[in-house]
Amino acid sequence: MDLIIFTLAVLDGLAYASQVFMVAVGMTLIFGVMRILNIAHGGFYAIGAYLSAGIGLAIASAGLSPWLHLPALVIGAAMAGGVLGLVIERFVLRYIYVKEEVLQLLVTFAIFMILEDVQRLVFGVQPYAASSLVDAMGTIDVLGIPYNAYQVLLLPGVAVLTLVGLRWFLHHTLLGHLITATAEDREAATAMGVNANRVFLLTFTIGTVLAALGGAFAAPTTAVQLGMGADMIVLSFAVVVTAGLGQVEGAAVTAVLIGLGRSFAIYLMPELDVLMPYFIMMLVLLVRPNGLFGTVQTRKI
Repeated sequence: MDLIIFTLAVLDGLAYASQVFMVAVGMTLIFGVMRILNIAHGGFYAIGAYLSAGIGLAIASAGLSPWLHLPALVIGAAMAGGVLGLVIERFVLRYIYVKEEVLQLLVTFAIFMILEDVQRLVFGVQPYAASSLVDAMGTIDVLGIPYNAYQVLLLPGVAVLTLVGLRWFLHHTLLGHLITATAEDREAATAMGVNANRVFLLTFTIGTVLAALGGAFAAPTTAVQLGMGADMIVLSFAVVVTAGLGQVEGAAVTAVLIGLGRSFAIYLMPELDVLMPYFIMMLVLLVRPNGLFGTVQTRKI
């Protein structure tokens, strides 16, 4: 492998890992606090992508600056993810926390299917493509080869800001401390006066906003179409499980690992690019069943 191919594979892998991380970190945050594996997470990703593509097309058709797409996609996706998260947690999920895990999975899967139908009704079945923001940002020279600045600068930058911001929020704010305390010991936190329902509402909303933003930032680089949410939820699940359920920082490392693995497979063994993330997950779980950063937890009686 020559230096150019190696460099391009690394850049592709980091860009892809950045997209996956935005979704996976919300999923692992929700599980870490609420102990629910949210299958509907892919639906929020897809809705964020559709909104971003729709906004981009509207801006282009109106002849406005493509740079307006950036703040518009952030605001639109955050509002959509936040509102949907608030409604779904308050009126659906709150009633299944004490139910069996199988029922929780079925309910979140049903929510995902409903969100898929909503996308079909609102946006139709034709793919959306809105790359004006990518074009506006131009390219940078990488070893003599032009590479999209959007993918090499913006996407990784957003992912790093998300990780740093989330860590700061969880460790240096009152709400973050409440979330962390509830995740570590729900009963003890409740006994000390923490309102677990409000913590769950906040946590789920943060997770859905992150998923929607992940889709919004991915939209300018790909065709937005039905089914993309299902693909992303499976891949995000692989990242979360490989890192260890509930591991926020671990999700970042694992997203990079899986992103690079997939990228190098595309360049070296294209027929294995789809399988590579799950092959990495299998190898990790064979050696560390609790994930790379997971620990065996015991419950004291």
